[in-house]
Amino acid sequence: MFVPGVAQATESGVSLYLHGSGGPGTAVMAPLEGVYFDKITWVYDGDAGIERELPVNGRVVAGVDLTVVAEFATMLFVPSTDFLGGTFAVGVTLPYGAPMLDAAGVLERPGGGSLSASVHDTALTTGDPVGVAMLGWKEGDLHLQVSSMVNVPIGHFRESGLANLSLHRWAVDTSMAASWHDAEAGWDLSVKGGYTFNGSNETNGYDSGDEMHLEAALEKIVSPAFSFGLQSYYVKQVSDDGGALGPFRGEALAFGVTAATNVQMGRAPATFRGRVMQEVDVTNRLKGSSFWLDFSIPLHMNMPPQ
Repeated sequence: MFVPGVAQATESGVSLYLHGSGGPGTAVMAPLEGVYFDKITWVYDGDAGIERELPVNGRVVAGVDLTVVAEFATMLFVPSTDFLGGTFAVGVTLPYGAPMLDAAGVLERPGGGSLSASVHDTALTTGDPVGVAMLGWKEGDLHLQVSSMVNVPIGHFRESGLANLSLHRWAVDTSMAASWHDAEAGWDLSVKGGYTFNGSNETNGYDSGDEMHLEAALEKIVSPAFSFGLQSYYVKQVSDDGGALGPFRGEALAFGVTAATNVQMGRAPATFRGRVMQEVDVTNRLKGSSFWLDFSIPLHMNMPPQ
């Protein structure tokens, strides 16, 4: 629960911020100074009908069917639990995986020309590294957090391909979160909101618009070892995409379920969390479902004297 999830971009109808990652305990920070590791295995399957067009790598694509199997590995460093009265953390996330895309039609240039049909593209590739910074406070059962992510466009970007994990552009997300985590009563209520500033893809000249996102989760803590709950997210693009392909403002609403188990691995406490999210209302984006498996473990903690 100590590490945020990150992913892709507004071009192609997806985003830097991995929607659904702000689930239960999203504002809860690491309890001790140290080094923490998190790995999200993410499987997404979505599609857009032949009547819906999306911008993908400078081209207009219709009838898209996309499956992504990806992992997001995050190393998080907590140098202080008393910085501005709270806990400070910095880290980096490295995405890698296999996007698989099928399209009924591809228009190579906006306005006409070079129409291709029944295109299939897949790749085993890496995405852009993402820098992460978080600052959180705790007062009783209330946890508050501010965070930021920066996408650095140095990952593998296939200029001629339609299947990419790399955004190949600068992007910054800023978020605020709150969690009411009452272990004694057995409930966690969490909310998170943020804004993503998107830059331009210098390779294809596509200028993605900015987005806002909201998330909420309610979880029942059955025991110290097990919890389950509900969560949802809403994302809306608030400014137009630039360039010749049109505004393409996207919007999506999704609901899902989540469950977590806490186990002891050697001397370290580890958390496994699963989620299933289903998008129910979508505009100018793919509509689909996602499965998550999140694994978190401290690699080193500065334990207080016994």
